[in-house]
Amino acid sequence: MTTLRGFATWETFLGGITVVLAVYAACAIPGFTTSFNISQAIAGMSEKALIVLPMVLLIVAREIDLSVASTLALSSVIFGLLLQHGMPLSVAVPLTLIAGALCGAFNGLLVTRLGLPSLVATLGTLAMFRGVAYMLIGAGSVNTLPSALVNFGNDTLSDTLPVLSSLPWTIVPFLIAAPIFGVVLHHGVLGRRVFAIGGNPETARYSGINMTRIRMQLFIASGAMCALAGIVFTARLSNARADNALGFELDVITIVLLGGVSVFGGSGRLLGAFWALVLVALIRNVLGLSLIGGDAQGTVVGSLLIVSLLASKSAKAIFATLPGLGRMRKV
Repeated sequence: MTTLRGFATWETFLGGITVVLAVYAACAIPGFTTSFNISQAIAGMSEKALIVLPMVLLIVAREIDLSVASTLALSSVIFGLLLQHGMPLSVAVPLTLIAGALCGAFNGLLVTRLGLPSLVATLGTLAMFRGVAYMLIGAGSVNTLPSALVNFGNDTLSDTLPVLSSLPWTIVPFLIAAPIFGVVLHHGVLGRRVFAIGGNPETARYSGINMTRIRMQLFIASGAMCALAGIVFTARLSNARADNALGFELDVITIVLLGGVSVFGGSGRLLGAFWALVLVALIRNVLGLSLIGGDAQGTVVGSLLIVSLLASKSAKAIFATLPGLGRMRKV
């Protein structure tokens, strides 16, 4: 029974649903198992995967960043303009990351210094950052990019090895960053403090945790990761535009909450967010192969967010009725 209890987790449930859907798609959807399709599906989620990482920490800490897509777009525009003016990649990349971090710091100041709710503050900067992007580049775009950047955005790790031929270079930043965020959140001092802040802010304050500093750090990390996502997005699409990544925030928040992170803070695991990321990517890919357009896909993802919250609640109730299992663990 102890072994069964170990499998009674939200992450296991999500993993099972993902595997079932993948098996169905492999059997019923033509072209699903080709290396090209798998590569495109992974590449299409590369930027969202990067943004999900800091979003998990923010929501665990009872905060949220709705400006992630706009920060990505602004960072993409800044990156493109720097390259257009002849700046080498070795300089343009760190400057873009700094620009994203500054956007995150601005969000952090609104929340920690001015006392604005992060939902309201980042809703404002969602419009502001994209507006700044339009001021910098207008309705135009930067399409002439260094070949090294274009190759990074379009190539896979190998053209000959079957496994590596399905992995695009654009997913590599996530594969590097994810273990770091995992260690920080689940095994580091900062992670314990983030859970403490989200679980009970008053107790965390009386325990001597500097909540202002930690929240600021989380927003800065979110901005920097959005800038990294902006660089990846620019490379993958071979252009920098002010309207890049429209609507990304819906997918990112859906993935985090579907992954079992509590909207009220204090609980959640990156593993659940990973399974949710794969599941959403899989659903979008299957819908695309079935010739279902982007607007309809957005409707499905939005519905998935609502259904997932209801399913999570129902699943906990079902598992609670099983002898010896207690409640279904989501953290």
